[in-house]
Amino acid sequence: MTDRTDDPLSTILRSKREATRFQILVEIAEHQPAVRQQEIADKLGVTPQAVSEYIRELVEDGMVSSHGRGRYVVTHAGIEWVLTNAEALESYARHVNRDIIQQVSVWTAIAAEPIRKGDRVGVFMKNGWLYASKSDQSAQGEAIMDAQAGTDVGVARLSGIIDHSEGVIHVCKVPRIQRGGSRKVHADALKRVLDATPMVGAVGLEAYIACEAAGRVPDMFFGAREGAIEAAFHGIDCAVAVVDEEFTDLLKRLETVSLTYVIHDLIKS
Repeated sequence: MTDRTDDPLSTILRSKREATRFQILVEIAEHQPAVRQQEIADKLGVTPQAVSEYIRELVEDGMVSSHGRGRYVVTHAGIEWVLTNAEALESYARHVNRDIIQQVSVWTAIAAEPIRKGDRVGVFMKNGWLYASKSDQSAQGEAIMDAQAGTDVGVARLSGIIDHSEGVIHVCKVPRIQRGGSRKVHADALKRVLDATPMVGAVGLEAYIACEAAGRVPDMFFGAREGAIEAAFHGIDCAVAVVDEEFTDLLKRLETVSLTYVIHDLIKS
């Protein structure tokens, strides 16, 4: 059996003193050799005198070396101690996330068929909705209640990865009114794009009017950009008509979340 006094995880989590030593060593390593004790004190919520005392002890223990007033360097022994404790904390965090949180988290899905409490169910994505059925899927869990087909059901102890593909966002630029507005958009070409996508958003009034002129009332206007991103994450292809001054920001946002997008040039020359 492991001696709890030698267990770095037990030491860090149970001892405020050791936790503070760990944090101070990390701060010294990050800012060495010029270490400002007042900044460390402010960050950790302790007094500068306490920081000074901790550093003195760390020097005595061979974890920090002193190179004159206010100049400190973490030694090899100090680095090893930090790494050992950091690895223990990382392992504990993985255990909490994988073995504890996932076990107590309850996912909401639509019952694809009648389900009984305790049934082993597969969870899958379809048309942007999360479903649960008694068939095997890449993600499996346990139903926590009875549910009829088409009703909501809670699924606990989910393991595996929910198999689904992200949607593509079709970006259609529309000029601001000063540059012609919706009148400068090829309505037929825009219609072809909108007809091919199940969800449409509009960013800017000119973009909304352009969609209407193409025969499609946008599904989203307020918050359309984030709505389209959320829908794409759930596997739904979207079209976003966007005024030109918002165009670049939208592309940057799509790049940030790593979604696939296609740009359609629909502006009349």
